[in-house]
Amino acid sequence: QMNLVESGGGLVQAGDSLRLSCAASGRSIDDYAMGWFRQRPGKEREFVATINYSGTSTAYADSVQGRFHVSRGNSRNTVSLQMNSLKPEDTAVYYCAAAAHYGVGQRYDYWGQGTPVTVSS
Repeated sequence: QMNLVESGGGLVQAGDSLRLSCAASGRSIDDYAMGWFRQRPGKEREFVATINYSGTSTAYADSVQGRFHVSRGNSRNTVSLQMNSLKPEDTAVYYCAAAAHYGVGQRYDYWGQGTPVTVSS
């Protein structure tokens, strides 16, 4: 069993940056592809970004491409999402997740509880 805990969310202004972190316990994230998802108000949860086991390959949703960057964290068993040039439409609850296989559309086996991000205009 893997437990994922997100942190770093908050209230920022449009154009600001924010860095989310996801800390895993119970299993090593080195054995999993890691992903970030978000659920905007009134919308279904959507894919944001994913990173492979070694951190050498990433993929992003078109809406965040060039602004967000996912990385395996400097701290052991963590993954981060650097969000730059934030827009009001990025307002959402952001979730970290772990998948046995890398790629967009993969099934994710473990999920965190989410951290809220609010971007004011």
